[in-house]
Amino acid sequence: MSKLSVIIPAYNEEKMIPKACSEISAVLQREGIDYELLFVNDGSRDASWPAIMLECEKDQRVRGLCFSRNFGKEAAMMAGLENAAGDCAVIIDCDLQHPPEKIPEMYRLWEDGYEVVEGIKEDRGRESAFHRFCANSFYRLISSMTKIDMSNASDFKLLDRKVIDILNAMPERNTFFRALSSWVGFKSASVRFTVGERKEGKSRWSSRALFKYAVSNIASFSAAPMQAVTVMGGIFLVIAIILAVQSLVFKATGRALEGFTTVILIELLVGSIVMISLGVVGYYISKMYEELKGRPRYIISSEAGAVPRKAEKESSEKITKKHQA
Repeated sequence: MSKLSVIIPAYNEEKMIPKACSEISAVLQREGIDYELLFVNDGSRDASWPAIMLECEKDQRVRGLCFSRNFGKEAAMMAGLENAAGDCAVIIDCDLQHPPEKIPEMYRLWEDGYEVVEGIKEDRGRESAFHRFCANSFYRLISSMTKIDMSNASDFKLLDRKVIDILNAMPERNTFFRALSSWVGFKSASVRFTVGERKEGKSRWSSRALFKYAVSNIASFSAAPMQAVTVMGGIFLVIAIILAVQSLVFKATGRALEGFTTVILIELLVGSIVMISLGVVGYYISKMYEELKGRPRYIISSEAGAVPRKAEKESSEKITKKHQA
C-alpha cells in the first residue's frame, strides 16, 4: 500500500500539537490510508518540542524534527519534504485551519494519477478587512508577475514523490513554496476548502510579518521590481527631455521665469526615486549574496520518532558520498 506523509510545520503550537495529531490520525485511519505524521518544530519558544516528542512516544507513525532556531515556515516545509518517507506528501498547518477532512479527497485524486493537488481557498474565514485587502493585493501582484494564478493559493497541497524529489533537488535557498510547487507543472487538480477557525492560541502573522513575507517572496520569485526601476528611469528621462526643451524655448524667447520651488520639488522627487531604486537593487544583491554563501536552509538540532529505513539508507549514502569526496 502507498504511504502518505503528512508534514506539519509548528511554531509555538504546544496546545495544538495533540489536537492536530489526534484529528489527522482519526481521519486517515477511518479512510484506511497508510500514513506518517512529520512535525517540524520551527524553533518554538514554548513547549512544542516536548509535546511532539510525547506524541512520538505514543505512536510510531509520528516523527518530529526540531530546528536549532526559528528559520521560518518556508524552511520548515522544505525540511518536511526532504525528510518525508511517503510516496506522496501533504502539507497542512498545525492550527488545523486547513481541514484534515480534505486530505483523503486529495489522496484519492493522487491515486487517480494527479501529481499535484492544490488546496484552493473558497472562503478565507474570519479576518480583518485590512488583512483581506492586503492578502488579495499581494496575490494579484504575484500572479501578474509570475503568470501563475495564485488568487486563492495556500500551502495546503499534496505532492507526488516525483515532484518532491524535484523540489528537493533545487539548489535555491530563498524559496516560495506556493509558487514553486505550481511552477514545476505536472498533472494537477484542485480541492476547494473553507479556512477553519483556530481552536487554540492565536495567529503569529502580524501585518509587519506579512509585509516582510510578501517582499521576500516577490524578490525570490520575480525580477519585476528590478524591471520597474528601469521603467521609472525611462519615464523620468522623458520628463527631463520635455522640461529641458521647455526651458530652452523659454530662454530663447526671453520668457524664462524663476522657478526655485519647482526645481527643489523635482530634485526631491528624483532623489526619492533614485534612493528607492538603489534600495530595490540592493535588496536583490543581498538575496544573491545569501544564495552565493550556500548556507543550509535550516539546521536540525534533534529528531524524535523512528527513522524510516528509506531515510536511514539515504542518510548512509550521503555520508558515503561525503567521505568519497
